This record gives sequence, structure tokens and C-alpha cells, in this order.
Amino acid sequence: MEFVSRLSAEQAAEVRALVARAHAADGTAPVSEQVLHSLTGDGDEQHLVATEDTAIVGYANLVPGHGEHPAMAEVVVDPPHRRHGVGSRLVAAALETGGAGTRVWAHGNLEAARALAARLGLTPVRELLQLRRPLGEPELPALQVPDGLLLRTYRGPEDDAELLRVNAAAFARHPEQGRWTERDVAQRRSESWFDPEGVFLAFDEQDPDRLLGFHWTKVHAATADQPAIGEVYVVGIDPGAQGRGLGRLLTLAGLRYLQERGLGAVLLYVEGDNTAALHTYGRLGFERFHVDLAYVGA
Repeated sequence: MEFVSRLSAEQAAEVRALVARAHAADGTAPVSEQVLHSLTGDGDEQHLVATEDTAIVGYANLVPGHGEHPAMAEVVVDPPHRRHGVGSRLVAAALETGGAGTRVWAHGNLEAARALAARLGLTPVRELLQLRRPLGEPELPALQVPDGLLLRTYRGPEDDAELLRVNAAAFARHPEQGRWTERDVAQRRSESWFDPEGVFLAFDEQDPDRLLGFHWTKVHAATADQPAIGEVYVVGIDPGAQGRGLGRLLTLAGLRYLQERGLGAVLLYVEGDNTAALHTYGRLGFERFHVDLAYVGA
């Protein structure tokens, strides 16, 4: 098995189908949204497939390390082909190719993932929490925009430069989110779930062209066994504007928008060591739902 820089259209479709089967079996997405975007993109992600009789039975995605950030890997195995060493081989290949410090994500930190980590001598080094709250009770606080602040929604590509500037500054130490480019924004703008009225931007009235922070919301469509659910997709605050309550203000604006869409609940992801964000979200009624762990080799 060798990593490649691009999958064929047929392979990408087969991997997507495999991911869907794993999601249905496990009750949690086995890989991130970015992995699915990369299947047909031309980024620097590397792809590895495990096959049996020409059928893809496992897949590994590897984002090479850059700067101070180590390589990141995500792995999924088709449910009928688990417990046959496929996952172990894919993870071992990702660790070898990614080099020292490579992280391997376990979404949902399921029992099988914990057992695999133990067999390979991996230890958890990063925790990503999924929090949720209903959009009925407890009632959302009133939205009050402080004097001197301007809150509006996304107007299109003309807002992208400022959005990307703030995103890069806000997530300078975040190995995935902080690398967004115009292509990443355009890709998400083309998604069926995108709604410009669900992207909130905050400015100082004295400098209305310089973005202070943003909140991008998302709606996950209903499935056969799950109702539609909203997401606090990205909240980014310019470090120079910290301390003005923008995180809470922008989050609340998005929550009210999702509530007005008729959604019953909302989710978000936050780093387990981000105490400030956890405090803000806790005050807004969010509670821990599940956890993703990143593991590293010895």
C-alpha cells in the first residue's frame, strides 16, 4: 500500500460510500468534513486505500506536517471488513509516512479505536469535544448589540479577504482551520447547506471595513433516523478584538438564526483545553455530547 496525491473519480465515490456505511454502523462520522472535500480536490492531502478483490475496504487520509504542526491522519474501515488488521495496517502506514509526531484521529473515540490505539502503543494528545444544546429550552438569551458595534450578514466574495484574515489570526495555532484559503471558502459557499444569511460578521462602527469577528452557521439535513440539526460551524475573533464579548454576541446571533429556521438542536466542536470557549458555551446552555481524540505514537 502506498499513499497517492490524487484518487480517481471512481475511487473517491467508493470511499464516500464506505464512509457512509461506517457512519451508519457507528452512529458517528468516521472522518471530518475536510477529508470528504479532499477526495476530489487538489490540495496537499495524501490518500491510501486498502483493497480486497479490487474493492476498497479501508481508507487513510494524511495531511502532511507544516511548520510547527505535525501531520494529521484519519482512517476508516468498512464495517464488514473490520477485525482483520486493515485498520492497523492503515494507521501504521500513516504514522510511518507522516513522520515523527503524526496525529491519528479517532472520531467518537469508539471502543474499537481505543483497542487499536492500545495495540499500537498510541497515546491521546488532543481532545476535540462536541457540545450540543436544544433550541427550545432553556430559552436563549436576548440578542443585544452593544453601542459602537455593527452586526450584519455575509454579502458574498467581497467579504472573503477580511473573513480569511480574521480566520488565519484567530486560528493561527489550529492546524486545520487556520489554513483556509479563498478556495476553501468558495467550496463551502457552493454547498447545498450554505446560506449567506447564516454567516454573521461584526465590525466597529468607526471602522466598518475591518472585520472584528464572524460566526458561520451550518444546517445538517435530516436523515432516515436523525432530524435536521444546526451547527456553530466556525466562530473566529480577531485577537486584537478579544475582550469585547464578540464570541458570545456572534454565537447568540447564529443560535437565534438557527432557531428561527425551526431546528430543534444545535451542535459545535471545541478544543478540550479551550477553557474560555468552554465557559462561554456552557453559559449558553451547551453540554458535552461526545469526544474525538487525536493519538500519537511513542
